[in-house]
Amino acid sequence: MSESVSLPALGESVTEGTVTRWLKSVGDRVEVDEPLLEVSTDKVDTEIPSPVAGIIEAILVQEDETVEVGTPLVTIGDGSAAAAPAAEAPVAEAPAAEAPAPVAAPEPVAVPVAAAPAPVAVPEPVAAAPAPVVAAPAPAAPAPAAPAPVAAAPAPVVAAPAPVAAPAPAAASPAVRGSHAGTSGYVTPIVRKLANEAGVDLSKISGTGVGGRIRKEDIVLAASAVGTAPSAPVVEVSPLRGTTQPMSRLRKVVAERAVISMQSSAQLTTVVEVDVTRVAMLRDRVKGAFAEKTGNKLSFLPFFALAAAEALRAIPIVNATIDGDTIVYPSQENISIAVDTERGLLTPVVRNAGELDLAGFAAQIADLAARTRDNKLKPDELSGGTFTLTNTGSRGALFDTPVVFLPQSAILGTGIVYKKPLVVTNDGLDSIAIRSSVYLALSYDHRIIDGADAARFLTTMKSRLEAGAFEGNLGI
Repeated sequence: MSESVSLPALGESVTEGTVTRWLKSVGDRVEVDEPLLEVSTDKVDTEIPSPVAGIIEAILVQEDETVEVGTPLVTIGDGSAAAAPAAEAPVAEAPAAEAPAPVAAPEPVAVPVAAAPAPVAVPEPVAAAPAPVVAAPAPAAPAPAAPAPVAAAPAPVVAAPAPVAAPAPAAASPAVRGSHAGTSGYVTPIVRKLANEAGVDLSKISGTGVGGRIRKEDIVLAASAVGTAPSAPVVEVSPLRGTTQPMSRLRKVVAERAVISMQSSAQLTTVVEVDVTRVAMLRDRVKGAFAEKTGNKLSFLPFFALAAAEALRAIPIVNATIDGDTIVYPSQENISIAVDTERGLLTPVVRNAGELDLAGFAAQIADLAARTRDNKLKPDELSGGTFTLTNTGSRGALFDTPVVFLPQSAILGTGIVYKKPLVVTNDGLDSIAIRSSVYLALSYDHRIIDGADAARFLTTMKSRLEAGAFEGNLGI
């Protein structure tokens, strides 16, 4: 029996999807919940798992083809439909198996060699194999000078089989290498990136995922076994260098929206510098207990998100949207968090951010970021944001001027937290001290947000962060 797998509904507003990559081929076996293919929509790229186990009998939709929700994608059965072509394969390869017959030609040479010890009357073929033995008697019996050129003649005969025999082990090596990469043969971009960063050889790992697929956990385990010996950083040359690649559906959507946003709104950026030394000290003091009680790491991002949510409640114009000639002030703060993925930048939404503490932010940010990178995000989780937070400092940037995406009116970029000498004042006396500093950059739509509004928002955040009084907001 065969069963068709159709394109599932990937969100309330998603009506179609584009097949970007098949992870299985006709004749492959697939298990329940094992990824079949990758599909791209206007909101998210995701993997489609198999709802049944069986053999891929037919692929009904090709790569780069766009189909509606409910369209059959692939037929999975017990393999009977593909039995006929499978049966023909051995027949077609039968002649190939007999192809080495010409290689057997050198065997007559091998037979005389086995019988060669006694008969000196047959020196030509025999002398070629035990060359050192024949060479020794030559000086003792000068008369047979002729054997020297005769002994040289068999050399081509013996050398001829060598190229034939050599390919045998070479041909086997790819199969050996392939056996280490898991039975699925497919490694996700995220796993491949982690392996490259950790210096782990994928060909030497046995995957623990479905069908032997290599997972992130396998890379982490292998990296811990290898150790972290210090070495000079190596810049790997990208395989994309010198190539031409079509834009993905997600990249096209992002590009179109960025251009429309820049052409439809009046955008500018305001930047402030914030001394976050007190936040850094609090974080160092409580991060161990925080991780133990919540299971999440306490980074600087939850502090920035909480301070931003509080500032949005105090200066709601930064959280507002434009509807024709009307300004709409939302009743809640839904903060979109920018997540860098192999497919591009995605912004899942932390809803009701104004009601969360640091533990709540840390949990939601970690969960959304992980599911976004693993293609497990639901399309509806990417919509409904009223304000965006992008942590460009995670890649080492001091600050940038992020682009506002409509219908939102503002986006906050947080730079890297780094130590620098700053002037500090104690009891009216100025001194220079090493402090932890960060730049906050707010890009906004000047149609409804003025520079004074942006400055008020940023200084509200600045005062909150520099005070560092977050003990009551830890949530542990």
